[in-house]
Amino acid sequence: MKTVLACVSGIFFSVASVLACAGGQTASADYAVVLPEQKGAIATVQPLATQAAVDAFNRGGNAIDAALAAAFTLGVVDSHNSGIGGGCFILARLANGEIIAIDGREMAPAKAHRALYLKPQSAAELAQGVTPEVNRGLSKTGALAVGVPGSVQALYDLQQMGGKLNFADVLSPAAELAELGFPIDNTLAKRLSAKAGDIAKFPATAKVFLTPQGKPLAAGAVLKQADLAATYRLLAKHGPQWFYRGAFAAKTAQWMQANGGMVTAEDFAAYKTVHRKPVHSQFMGYDIYGFGPPSSGGAHIAQMLNILAAEPLAKMPEAERYHVIAEAMKLAFADRAYWLGDADFSPVPRGLISPEYGASLRKQIDLSKAADVKGHSLPPGASKDFFYQQLNKHTTHLTTADAKGNWVAITTTLNTSFGSKVIVPGTGVLLNNQMDDFSALPGVPNAFGLVGAEANSIAPGKRPLSSMSPTLVLKNGAPVLTLGAAGGPTIISQVLQALVNTLALDKPLLSAIDTPRVHHQWRPNWLFTELPLDGEVAKALKAKGHPLRAAGDFGGTQAISFKDGKFTAVTEPRVIRRNQRAVP
Repeated sequence: MKTVLACVSGIFFSVASVLACAGGQTASADYAVVLPEQKGAIATVQPLATQAAVDAFNRGGNAIDAALAAAFTLGVVDSHNSGIGGGCFILARLANGEIIAIDGREMAPAKAHRALYLKPQSAAELAQGVTPEVNRGLSKTGALAVGVPGSVQALYDLQQMGGKLNFADVLSPAAELAELGFPIDNTLAKRLSAKAGDIAKFPATAKVFLTPQGKPLAAGAVLKQADLAATYRLLAKHGPQWFYRGAFAAKTAQWMQANGGMVTAEDFAAYKTVHRKPVHSQFMGYDIYGFGPPSSGGAHIAQMLNILAAEPLAKMPEAERYHVIAEAMKLAFADRAYWLGDADFSPVPRGLISPEYGASLRKQIDLSKAADVKGHSLPPGASKDFFYQQLNKHTTHLTTADAKGNWVAITTTLNTSFGSKVIVPGTGVLLNNQMDDFSALPGVPNAFGLVGAEANSIAPGKRPLSSMSPTLVLKNGAPVLTLGAAGGPTIISQVLQALVNTLALDKPLLSAIDTPRVHHQWRPNWLFTELPLDGEVAKALKAKGHPLRAAGDFGGTQAISFKDGKFTAVTEPRVIRRNQRAVP
């Protein structure tokens, strides 16, 4: 089957997958699309979500409406990664020029405490000061893994700030899709196969994703979610109040009480989004806007760009460029482990993003060899100037833009695949396992191998540290690029490398995203490399002392750019290639 055309009339004519839709050129609109007459652009990880966004545009909506339509649809067709049982960060540039950051991160329930996931100790162990062990399974699967979801309120806030359609208009089509069903793709089939054992522990979840014989649904099977459709329709009719202070909260709290969970109806009622000040930095003459704590992405992308700012990146040999990028990652992730957390609970120094601090870290990089970074350093301003709440009050990324100047970047997640694996009977909603993103014990890695300190310890009402990194780039006040990614801590490295490839190396957007990646997160001390990385480059990196770990391919970046009067929309080529591979 071959592609015929796509970027005309705003309707999908092909199911063949082409990687990008640029400036009205012929390409498949399955994943990424530019609308006729440059009316707008969309990039998501799922064709049905992109179609929902196109439909929102066609009904008179703007990029905000399209983003909501895509997000709610992803909660149906990509529900193992995201949904209304999870959280999100939203970074948007409104048509009036205002840049907003809506924190819809999940929140720890009131009964949560710092020793929640520590195994009990004997009196003798306590007396001897033995370090407690972490019962990590409790924070990954089941009732105790669940934080209070934030996506519903965050998406509603965005819609109220600039959407043209009403809330029900953008939500109802996703309800219809959940009821009618859709064919499972290869990626979802693989995830189901991998997680079937955990899913089987929860009857309501098993009813959705497993056969009556307990087998995972296979690729091509039609997945219908009647309970989720009903929940969406009630949410469309009654709004977020129903979710946070009505029947959904009550039903979830009742199940939690009966199954050893902590989340109560009062926790739902207490949930509020936080409208934060975006992190602002500059690189190569561009203004970069990211998301502040509890996202670590905005601060550390700014920090790494400051480290790299003085480097002649475009003139460097490829191996040397990867080396300095890896060293910048290492330094930033060391600071992340110590300093980053919910800034409303633990002060996070603004000095992390100062150009002066970036320059001081650059002096620690030796071009001839990899450093063994021991830990954090104290950035300028750490004692007096902090990221505080503004008094005025596995993951997916989608992005939309329109001709009026609305640009939206949403990164949304349940944390790991299928979140806690819990669906409360009658709701159809997969609940997150975001409690695993807290530091259960300083120095002990979470599900992604990340370590943290006191700044990210568990506390009631606190939001766990995240790597989600929705990003906006402006030139002379006008938006030119928006992007974000999925993939745990690699989100940060993906966005960093896409920015370097686009802004410093002047690569076309598709090439910038498809270029082989590296990732270093300080601990473990490994430089993860993608297999497409040139053999000579890998050899040179190894000679510099980098302990290499081949990682296949990783990541899931979506991006939109605007240049010479034309949008370009790109969905992660790796995601498309993975989904085209046959299920073993």
